[in-house]
Amino acid sequence: MDFLEVLLNAAAYIAVGFIIFLVGKFVYQLLNRSFSVKEELVEKDNLAFAFANVGYYIGLLIIIGGAIIGPSRGLAQDIIDIAIFGVLGIVLLNLSILFNDKVILRKFSIKKEIIEDRNVGTGIIEAAVAIASGLIIFGAITGDSGTDDLGFSILTAVVFWAVGQVAMFIISKVYQLITPYDVHDHIEKDNVAVGIGFAGVLIAVANLIKFGLEGDFEGWDVTLGEAGFELLLGIVLLPIMRFITDKILLPGQKLTDEIINQEKPNIGASVIEAFAYIGGSVLITWCL
Repeated sequence: MDFLEVLLNAAAYIAVGFIIFLVGKFVYQLLNRSFSVKEELVEKDNLAFAFANVGYYIGLLIIIGGAIIGPSRGLAQDIIDIAIFGVLGIVLLNLSILFNDKVILRKFSIKKEIIEDRNVGTGIIEAAVAIASGLIIFGAITGDSGTDDLGFSILTAVVFWAVGQVAMFIISKVYQLITPYDVHDHIEKDNVAVGIGFAGVLIAVANLIKFGLEGDFEGWDVTLGEAGFELLLGIVLLPIMRFITDKILLPGQKLTDEIINQEKPNIGASVIEAFAYIGGSVLITWCL
């Protein structure tokens, strides 16, 4: 393949990716007709919504990358595959956000918290859910399914996405168990610091799940086993990283005191906590 052909193929991939991005943006607006995206961002300066909205776009961009990356089957077939899996990713991404609303943060209305109360912590978590789901979908749609059967490839992607959603639900429960305060209660009270820490957990575990899912499909037992192993690593990682944050990254201070036991929650401390989770997950994937 000569240089000109490489450039033309790249331009075609970029064009299709951009079209998918616009479709994803349109779907987001269509599903959120109860408010105006432009009004929230420009007229109301709603920071909570800005985080949620940008998180959605980041998740969408990651999915488009997953649709583009992989073994080439010729330009025409590649464009068809990118379009199919890009649209599938848009559907799964929006279902992920719905899953978060109804299951992970079911104790309150996320839309009310973001649009009416402008709860920045909730907006950050909504962004993290979109980014985490984007990572999981990336892992689910990359690689070779081992067959030219498009239906089977779509099936594996949907199943692995569902496994990732269950994993995020499990890790949210584990995180609640290792924290000495009610995560949902403090998020609803507009504690941005708690929201940042929780967001870090979701992205960290999604990164591990992505690592377990990506690559060529070698059988349900192998791939699901790898994803389960990565989830187990994430569960083990949480208390270790929280301990490291407490004793090494924040020497002389208790993380819980910084986040909830003072008049103004220490957002910087929660950023360090989130970094510890995400950094730990990245380090693990580099070592495996």
